[in-house]
Amino acid sequence: MTNREPARSREQRKQDALDHLEKDEDAWVSTASPDGVPTLVPLSFVWDRGTLLMATRRTNPTAVNVTSDGQARIALGPTRDVVLIEATAELIENADLPSKSSDAFAAKLGWDLRDLSAWVYLRFTPYAVRAWREKNELADRELMADGRWLE
Repeated sequence: MTNREPARSREQRKQDALDHLEKDEDAWVSTASPDGVPTLVPLSFVWDRGTLLMATRRTNPTAVNVTSDGQARIALGPTRDVVLIEATAELIENADLPSKSSDAFAAKLGWDLRDLSAWVYLRFTPYAVRAWREKNELADRELMADGRWLE
């Protein structure tokens, strides 16, 4: 693998990761069942006050897995500009989600789930974030640890 561009500073990588979180609409979400069966699905999201807000049917494996262990990995961007997020996860019923969050989800993604009882929201709170493009950025790819952005 050859380096096409110089390595970005941590500050620039953090800004690029935040840009992905603000502008991207879709992410890959990985969870596992209690017995370790992995699930990987694409879900649309909105970056909502430091968390990723997504939705799925309450019976889908991702929603079931979130209630069993509360952990997930999320990937944004293409393989040569990846943002990898480890997060705690929680399932939120439509009625329990604050209006501001429901409004933000509907505004960004163009669909309102508040009247769809078969659907639930999933809120992912990052505790680790890594971002890199090429081999020259692997050494300093960690941007967040223990829920805090690194300087």
